[in-house]
Amino acid sequence: MSTEARPGALNSALVAFLDALDRDSSLSASTLSAYRRDLERYLDFCASRDVREPGAIDAETTAAHVEHLRAAGRSAATIARSLSSLRRFHDHLRVIGVSKTDPTVGLTPPRVTRREPDPLTVEEAQRLVSAVAGEDSLTMRDRAILEVLYATGIRVSELTALRSADLLLEHALIRVHGRGARERLVPVGGAAVDAATRYARHGRPSLTAAASAVETDVEDAPFFVNAQGHGLSRMSVWKIIRGAARAAGIDRAVNPQTLRHTFAAHLLDGGFGLQDVQHLLGHADISTTAIYTRADDERLQALHRAYHPRA
Repeated sequence: MSTEARPGALNSALVAFLDALDRDSSLSASTLSAYRRDLERYLDFCASRDVREPGAIDAETTAAHVEHLRAAGRSAATIARSLSSLRRFHDHLRVIGVSKTDPTVGLTPPRVTRREPDPLTVEEAQRLVSAVAGEDSLTMRDRAILEVLYATGIRVSELTALRSADLLLEHALIRVHGRGARERLVPVGGAAVDAATRYARHGRPSLTAAASAVETDVEDAPFFVNAQGHGLSRMSVWKIIRGAARAAGIDRAVNPQTLRHTFAAHLLDGGFGLQDVQHLLGHADISTTAIYTRADDERLQALHRAYHPRA
């Protein structure tokens, strides 16, 4: 359902809520986008049941929407996230006095099974990065992206948010703008410094020439840009990594999170402390980082069983 077709009161409530969220500097652009998608889908469902006012949304309608998501084959993680969006939206409606009750009360989110990290081996990681080689601007950019992701373990949203001023390459550091407006400095290895420097000097200028000088001549401009000289999307980074994995002959799913897992696993394998890895990854809670040690324990146990004569 388009914005025009959605009842005006529902659309106004959505816009007001998103404006309120936008003033919360702790939320990333991707989080705001997820709220928008979840709530547009929800309010369109409400409108299909002839609910025209936000205060008229009842528990039956909300429960029916959640069941509709299940029937449509949405994953448990998507349904849980959607329900979280709905709860925050209805809490906002209660605070501003639009509704007196919260129709999400009593709804239980589905259990989300957390997938264990599946890092690349050192040999696979080297093949992945080396699969991208060439002298053209886009190839230099793609090689720099792969090197930086593997060298730093930053999130794809953090990569696309990098500005030229964040690349402190002469000090082998990058400034990362993480979740919750937190900043951290992350060291960068020599291969990533070389690839990023090469792209900055010989690849990026020809790409940014396609954009206006206002956007490209300031240090606040995106560091990684597309063929038109504008900032890269997250999906573009996913495609770059998938293409490199195919070229490297890696026959399994590889995405930005895979490289993040790989970065952490290889540091821990090399003797890095858990708290050091927590800082580099930008985890607020060390229990999030600990999943890598559990995965490593399982790998060691499997190797022990396979090769120890008395296992």
